[in-house]
Amino acid sequence: MAIFENRGKSALLVIDVQNGVVDNAFARESVIAHINEVIAKARAKNVPVIWVQHSDDELEIGSESWKIVPELQPGSDEVIIRKLFRNTFVETELGTLLESLGVDHLYITGAQTNNCVRHTCHGALELGYDITLISDAHTTSSYEWKGRNVSASDVINEQNDNLSGELLPGRKAKVVESAAITF
Repeated sequence: MAIFENRGKSALLVIDVQNGVVDNAFARESVIAHINEVIAKARAKNVPVIWVQHSDDELEIGSESWKIVPELQPGSDEVIIRKLFRNTFVETELGTLLESLGVDHLYITGAQTNNCVRHTCHGALELGYDITLISDAHTTSSYEWKGRNVSASDVINEQNDNLSGELLPGRKAKVVESAAITF
């Protein structure tokens, strides 16, 4: 169980599913479909859906690349967290929002697996949250590093494996497919 007292609620994070982030992402269409599936389940159970939008030199606020993909639509009552760093907790109001909602368990979806998804997952665990990474609802792009190609599918599989069963004192991580998610 998470280390927070008097919380006991969950929230769904949709991290950086923006035009410029997922334009060349692995399994883009199926990942977005799975994210939509989980969003529908969360909304049906009145679980807060929290959207995250990254900005930097390549994702300038207001630009087309910065916008959330058109296949996903934040609800008018859903919060959008804007961030500058990979870990969504750094210099944002996310922690305060989760405290006000009584949240101690985060369901995590989004992009890029090896950047903002990874850092937010580890940040959440370190701060005391339980997390569920939705295994088929996060993505990244292949890239080259030190002259070698790193495949997106390997990065995704490694992240799913890395977090599966991760334990820290008083909190845990698990990895679950979208079809098995129940709030």
